[in-house]
Formats: sequence, structure tokens, C-alpha cells
Amino acid sequence: MRHEWDGVQPVATAGGRFAHTDLATRLSDILRPALRGRGTVVRADLKVLTGRGSRVRYPDRVVTWSPIRPQDQAVPDPVLIAEVLSEITSAVDRGIKRAECAALPLLRGYLMLAQDRAAALVCDRADSFAERLVTAEAADDFALPGLDIRISLHALYHGLA
Repeated sequence: MRHEWDGVQPVATAGGRFAHTDLATRLSDILRPALRGRGTVVRADLKVLTGRGSRVRYPDRVVTWSPIRPQDQAVPDPVLIAEVLSEITSAVDRGIKRAECAALPLLRGYLMLAQDRAAALVCDRADSFAERLVTAEAADDFALPGLDIRISLHALYHGLA
């Protein structure tokens, strides 16, 4: 079981559904070729230090422009953090974790993907990390903040939602 550190105590984070894992994998599959060597997509295996290094988070996906060395245990300088929301983690992901990540100096965007429908909450530094809901019914695609990449909700959720 994986634990995050909220600055006071360890918080368990394991126990997701197939839709959670599949969405995170699909996001990686879309981001890797779109980044074309400009950055790296990192899975939840490497930590992100927040709260001036006093807190440890394991986002589902992280994009960084900085090089990552084989011995690194934390993602340097995240520019995009993506979470797949679940019933258990949604409040934390949308609340304290989003606020902690917004304080990271180079972070441009915080993305939250729903599991039960083709929808995303997009938070952009340019909008003070306010949530903007994007649904497949309203728009097929959306821009990832600061990355010059568009994501198709229909492609991301095909066969899932």
C-alpha cells in the first residue's frame, strides 16, 4: 500500500479501480508523443514534494520539463499534475492537494479526470487554478494549461464512459 505524507501523518492512497488505472495510462499514451521530447510523463511511482518539501504526494501523472536522473525519487519542477478522481480521493484531490500543488512555482496546470463520465476539471495558473469543467457533451477537446497540447475526451474515454 502506498502512503502520502500530508505534513502531519501518513495517508493511504491505494485501492483504485480499473477505470482509474486505464484513464491514467491512456493519458500517458496521449502525452508522450505530443510532448515530442520536450518533457517527460511520470507515473505515480515518483513523489512530488509540496508544502516546501514537507509533504509528499503521488499524483497519477506528472509532466516535467526538467531532466530526471535514474536515482531521482522525486519529480523535479512539475509543470502539469493529473489526478483521476475517485469517491475516496475526490475531496482531497480537489481541495488541499490542488492548493498544495498550486504553490509549486513552475506548475502551469492541474488536471482532474472523472471515472464515471467523460469529463475533466482543468485548473490553469492563468486562472488562479480555478476549476473549469469540460464535458464531452459540451466540447470534444480541451487545452492542457501551458503545454500547447489538446486532449480529446472522446479518445481518452472511448469504451470507458
